[in-house]
Amino acid sequence: MIKCPYMTTNTGIPINDNQNSLTAGQRGPVLMADAQLIEKMAQFNRERVPERVVHAKGAGAHGHFTVTHDISAYTCAKLFAKVGTQCELFMRISTVAGESGSADTVRDPRGFALKFYTEDGNWDLVGNNTPVFFVRDALKFSDFIHSQKRDPGTGMRDNTMQWDFWSLSPESLHQNTILFSDRGIPASYRHMDGFSSHTYSLWTAKGERFWVKWHFKTEQGIQCLTNSEAAILAGTDPDYHRRDLHNAIDQGDFPKWRVFVQIMPELEAETYPINPFDLTKVWPHKDYPLIEVGLFELNRNPDNVFAETEQAAFEPSNMPAGIGASPDKVLQARLLSYPDAHRYRIGTNYSQLPINKAHCPINTYHRDGQTRFDANGGSSVNYQPNSFNGPVDAYPLKEPPLKICGDADRYDQGNDDYSQAGDLYRLMTEDKKMLLIGNIVAALATVPRFIQERQLGHFYKADPDYGHRVAVGLNLLDPSAHK
Repeated sequence: MIKCPYMTTNTGIPINDNQNSLTAGQRGPVLMADAQLIEKMAQFNRERVPERVVHAKGAGAHGHFTVTHDISAYTCAKLFAKVGTQCELFMRISTVAGESGSADTVRDPRGFALKFYTEDGNWDLVGNNTPVFFVRDALKFSDFIHSQKRDPGTGMRDNTMQWDFWSLSPESLHQNTILFSDRGIPASYRHMDGFSSHTYSLWTAKGERFWVKWHFKTEQGIQCLTNSEAAILAGTDPDYHRRDLHNAIDQGDFPKWRVFVQIMPELEAETYPINPFDLTKVWPHKDYPLIEVGLFELNRNPDNVFAETEQAAFEPSNMPAGIGASPDKVLQARLLSYPDAHRYRIGTNYSQLPINKAHCPINTYHRDGQTRFDANGGSSVNYQPNSFNGPVDAYPLKEPPLKICGDADRYDQGNDDYSQAGDLYRLMTEDKKMLLIGNIVAALATVPRFIQERQLGHFYKADPDYGHRVAVGLNLLDPSAHK
């Protein structure tokens, strides 16, 4: 056995745990003291110029959101104060792993990013077309993406890299069961659901907090592509999804999504058997049923794709009063990573670009910086506190404090990576199971046997039938392969 050297930071400091972020207690938020996480995310954000490191290929459109049901009992956000309230929005939908010139119809999650231009400032809600993700800790995120990108030696995508990472990260099984099902390749951007995936929060003027997951149900119905259908489209029209969305809007066939939430009272999170902040888990609807909130539609194409779609900067830290984050480890890192990536990719003053600028008054003390193209605050004072009527702190809009307990440490939050993946498999009809197994076997066929065997063990733990069918497809019925 070859002895591997210890990992270090960029300055040679040994890394003692590269799997778990530093949090305040086992279920608490990530700490800024985690310099290792900050270094990894900052380094990762600067790996590509100028396209996005992830979600490089996508399409965007303008639209509006309408509140249809009252959820004011859960939030003081002005947007949800009364039924009938509307605001404009911009949406960007994208593939995750491919470059900007890649085909739309690859098997990949789709990013689902929404920018609501509310009267209290921009609300950016970023998620995917899946309710879960591959990892639960952002410390593993850049490694995960590297495994999905190109082999540094050959410059080609490599199934071995992907399955090597996944087989060593059993928390990815739930997402992979979705990814390799029929829903892994949507028929179009219009024919798929969206999810916040992360747990966010809502809070009231009385200081009550509720944990929340957002769901966006397509009004067009779910439609998907098979591998063969997707391959034909990739060869004949690699921009198929982008073209479909543009043409539908251009022809007045405006796609719509109905918006729902799952609501969990703050205290219930402390005793709920599933960690509500684990990005690899869903909340069962029997415990937290969907509550309808509103409807949004896309009804206007961009006038210029670069100025709007490609310079659109979504950041989950944009949350008007009444809406908040949660201790979700990956979300906590995205609060830092997204604006950091935008400053690097499109400049310090990216928020002043027309597509990103809030549709309400902006009062900051920020000045100067590259590509500052507005009045730069004129002659107004640029420090606070001051005696010259500058903007002051909005104390009445302060988010309620978050109760934290436990030691600051690197916690592995995983306790069951198999039950929900197995439940999902058992919910599938026979034809859906056959499609899932066929897609997995095709993707694993060229992977080294030892990785196949390691991954097979995860399938067996989720459901014996799941594992057995994959084993048959790979000619791996050796009992030692699934111990």
